Amino acid sequence: MSSRTTLDTAPETSAADAPLSHGLKQRHLSMIALGGVIGAGLFVGSGAGIAAAGPSIVVAYTISGLLVMLVMRMLGEMSAAYPSSGSFSAHAERAIGPWAGFTAGWSFWVLLCTAVGLEGIGAAKIVTGWLPGTPEWGWVALFMVVFCVANLAAVKNFGEFEFWFAALKVGAISLFLILGVLAMTGVLPGTDAPGASNLHDFLPNGSEGLVIGLLASVFAYGGLETVTIAAAESENPIQGVARAVRTAMWRIGLFYIGSMAVVVTLVPWDSKEVVAKGPYVAALDHLGIPGAGQLMNVVVLVALLSAMNANVYGASRIAYSLVERGQGPKALGRVSGGVPRIAVLASSVFGFVCVVLSYWRPNDVFPWLLNMIGAVILVVWIFIAVSQLLLRRKVERETPEKLVVRMWAYPVLTWVALAGMAAIFVLMARQPDTRVQLYSTGAMTLVLAAVGYAWQRARARA
Repeated sequence: MSSRTTLDTAPETSAADAPLSHGLKQRHLSMIALGGVIGAGLFVGSGAGIAAAGPSIVVAYTISGLLVMLVMRMLGEMSAAYPSSGSFSAHAERAIGPWAGFTAGWSFWVLLCTAVGLEGIGAAKIVTGWLPGTPEWGWVALFMVVFCVANLAAVKNFGEFEFWFAALKVGAISLFLILGVLAMTGVLPGTDAPGASNLHDFLPNGSEGLVIGLLASVFAYGGLETVTIAAAESENPIQGVARAVRTAMWRIGLFYIGSMAVVVTLVPWDSKEVVAKGPYVAALDHLGIPGAGQLMNVVVLVALLSAMNANVYGASRIAYSLVERGQGPKALGRVSGGVPRIAVLASSVFGFVCVVLSYWRPNDVFPWLLNMIGAVILVVWIFIAVSQLLLRRKVERETPEKLVVRMWAYPVLTWVALAGMAAIFVLMARQPDTRVQLYSTGAMTLVLAAVGYAWQRARARA
């Protein structure tokens, strides 16, 4: 099937999504967009990146941040033109073919469901640190039930949870940045300005350390796509996603790059506490602010719970969209009360199965699962870039009024983004740890693509 045929015959996703409610208000979408950039990867995963890259982690986050801005701009252009709960999966089907939508959608579903389990485990570890002797699996089960029930009831419940979670995260990281800048300038009482004393060894582990930091930062940005999924259920999908994407640049610059700069300026990069406690807790403890470290632990817990909530939502909507396009079990597409409840249940159960595997088969099955999803976000970004290259021509030719959001310097920057993704794949292939992830994700992607293509051919013959 040629790309031209695919573009002209792809079903209108908005019609397929009609049974879903539109219960998200603009304040929900705005806060999801704002808080979605402050994820668990930033609070939890950035410590390992700092330990490897040292102060150059700021460069790593800047490079990957620029790439993410391009990806979000491309995704925003397509989502404003074709609002859909399937987001990039629906765009890939429209632009490339059903097999591409199938591959991008189901690989991302596996990623989100596995992430739900991982975030549940991380949240449970924090709680059991406060309440020793309580079982981790019990806390994970409790969190799962809470967010499953919240997502089963109505989409506005997801919106309300995320609104307040995001408000707390934004407030906390803003306060952290203010305290950090005051400490860096010597204005904060009881602290001396560190100057550049912690920045002298800028590349402590050479280019290899920078590469590890770059890869860690790329995966920390994962999850920003949720806002384009949620936009399809908002009061004004087109304006909502356009506004969210247009503010992505300053959010990434302030929250991610800014906070990394504060941490490495205040705390020695090789401090064991950066990895053991997390960079934010370590920085606040270093400042000697009473109770600040524990307060940040509360914020990290909220970030993990927020990510669980968002991933249950995102996984259920991706699954629903795939089924509506004939690419999955019909049961997952059943909607009641404006919510795909079977898809919510299935996504939650899959996430809890991942938790069970982490206890039952921690040395073989669970690591295999983690490796399999290791590079999925990059696969999704490639589908986004290729889809945007093709869809932009169609929209300009047929419905130019739909270009509410435009990709900068099209098609040059789209090709630059694709080159950046290819470079990251090369870097992953050079590192022993990430090489396994690359191959495992590649195998899963090829299997899904083969199944999707076979299904596409079978449907064409029918």
